[in-house]
Amino acid sequence: MAEKKSTGEREPGRPAARPVPRSAAGSADDGGRLGLRERKKLLTRQRISGEATLLFIERGFDNVAVAEIAQAAGVSTMTVFNYFPRKEDLFLDRVPEAVELVVGAVRGRGADETPLAALRGLALELLARRHPLGGPGEGFEHFYRTVLEAPSLRARAREAAQEVEAALAGALAEAAGGDPARPGRDARLAAALIIAGWRTFFVEAVVRQLEGDPADEVAVDHEAVIRHTFDVLARALPDGGLGRG
Repeated sequence: MAEKKSTGEREPGRPAARPVPRSAAGSADDGGRLGLRERKKLLTRQRISGEATLLFIERGFDNVAVAEIAQAAGVSTMTVFNYFPRKEDLFLDRVPEAVELVVGAVRGRGADETPLAALRGLALELLARRHPLGGPGEGFEHFYRTVLEAPSLRARAREAAQEVEAALAGALAEAAGGDPARPGRDARLAAALIIAGWRTFFVEAVVRQLEGDPADEVAVDHEAVIRHTFDVLARALPDGGLGRG
């Protein structure tokens, strides 16, 4: 691999920027709320994941070794694995953030707001911000294509959806006064329906971008799709996801 430029220029043929922000845990803007040690760890995590993503998009996930990522990020291979126990998590590094977002939406909802309404608001907010977990965004098709071309990434993405669903079930159980560690049938069913709906509209946006539709055009239509999906979910979950926990 060519020596990295110190001027901040990208190497010829490399993407001008990573198609998704670099951290699942936050960004450098979090520094005001973090101690120095935590901020350094966050920046290291961002650097490792950012270099990994550029390499994966350039050459394909299966064609890049973890040792190459470590070299590009200026850390040891052991350090990479300290931050990312699995190679797939170097690319799908937003799984913890997805969990935090859905759980946070349920726990932080308004006094008269149902969990389902709070999650609708979250989906629309992520779309408005062009957040990677919201669906369409400029350049995101490079990320999506890399996932589709690697069987292990596709498997990890399915696993991640199950993790988010389990966390949401716990949050719904808690909202209904139950035990978040042992969500009941209603909470688990509600979480499964909500995540299935979210996956459906997310995948629709991915497919359109991969087919070449402009991100801004997809985003305009995507808002209507999100609203329709949550209207359908509201009919299926008239209690807004509260159930019996």
